[in-house]
Amino acid sequence: MEVIKKLIEFVMEILETVTFVGSLFIVIYLFFMQPHQVRGSSMDTTFRNNEYILTNKLSYRFDTPKRGDVVVFKSPENKDIDFIKRIIGLPGDKVMVRDGQVYLNGSPLIEKYVLGTTQVHEGGFLKEGQAVTVPLGHLFVMGDNRPRSSDSRTFGPVPQQDIIGKVFFRYFPSDRVGTIKNPNQTSDNFWRNSVVWS
Repeated sequence: MEVIKKLIEFVMEILETVTFVGSLFIVIYLFFMQPHQVRGSSMDTTFRNNEYILTNKLSYRFDTPKRGDVVVFKSPENKDIDFIKRIIGLPGDKVMVRDGQVYLNGSPLIEKYVLGTTQVHEGGFLKEGQAVTVPLGHLFVMGDNRPRSSDSRTFGPVPQQDIIGKVFFRYFPSDRVGTIKNPNQTSDNFWRNSVVWS
């Protein structure tokens, strides 16, 4: 009888621990950070298809978005899909593409992370050689693999309320594990669950 009582106590302790850890994970997932899987090639070579990343959901509650940050946001065309892109323009910035070059506030933007030249998409939001001003409460985003990215050139600036968070860590594959740094703010240029389309 004593053995059964100890066994029941042991099982109850395990259940309490599992419940506590599960609750902690849910709180972290809902309020602090969210894992994502990258799908697609629009962020090559910074992020590759099937890599796993963590998104900080609190970063912009205590800080403002910065040019060069990589963010995950709700797709403007389908809120059930998450996109991953890089912030190019902040509210009030003038963004223009001319002859394969991005211009920010009239100056050529130096982007060492970009794969390919930057072109505009026919029928898209941004027109060749035409500067647009990013509205208040919005961000202008682009993928690093410009020929393969559907981004603000196509659908326009993204409302900041649709930003899920800032990408801060890659945890798979093992040979590419590490923190994600903003190339504009550092000398360094470079849980399975949600999928982010790049």
